[in-house]
Amino acid sequence: MKPFTIRGTAAFVCLLLLGTARADKAVLVPPGEAIAGRTQAEWSVAWWQWARSFERDSSPVADRTGALCSARQSGDVWFLAGTYGTRRTIRACKVPAGKHLFFPLINYVVYPRPGAVPPPNCMSVMSEAAVSTDDVAALILDIDDTRFHELASHRQATRQCFDLGAAAQPPRRVYPSAANGYYVMLRPLPPGRHVVNFGGALPGMLQAVTYTLDVE
Repeated sequence: MKPFTIRGTAAFVCLLLLGTARADKAVLVPPGEAIAGRTQAEWSVAWWQWARSFERDSSPVADRTGALCSARQSGDVWFLAGTYGTRRTIRACKVPAGKHLFFPLINYVVYPRPGAVPPPNCMSVMSEAAVSTDDVAALILDIDDTRFHELASHRQATRQCFDLGAAAQPPRRVYPSAANGYYVMLRPLPPGRHVVNFGGALPGMLQAVTYTLDVE
């Protein structure tokens, strides 16, 4: 993909900031805090395994409306999906009360491609994932008119390689995989309607997503 210019990135950031509609800043979990017995780096692995458990066309990541928001969700933490490509995505969905929310502002995964020569090893995929997410130009998180700053501290890197296909149905082995990026964990939002606006910009890669969430 052709890298984006500074002007293009600035326009993208302005677009990201449009259209949010109240939340306590305490809703944002510090990046080093574990939730439900897992570190946030471990949740980033679970997020990728969830996102890659679907066929691409039926994935919440490809969903343009939020209709697939609840697909394969379980436990104390619900995932919000990012996007394929750079087109701004606006979704609406219902979330059960009492759920933490975990999602990427922008992230990247590296995994073995069929027929790659030489085949990748764990060190090489972890290095590529890190390099691919080094030069972040923008990170955006707005929740109900509250803007969050200093989001670079929310970078999470997988501590070891993992099987990207472990949650697929049926499972398929995709190892070694490694991920890196900027993720946030939110404490359960109070019942009612909330608007979550998030995204980020890396060289040649943008993400812009708005969720209207009805927590009930």
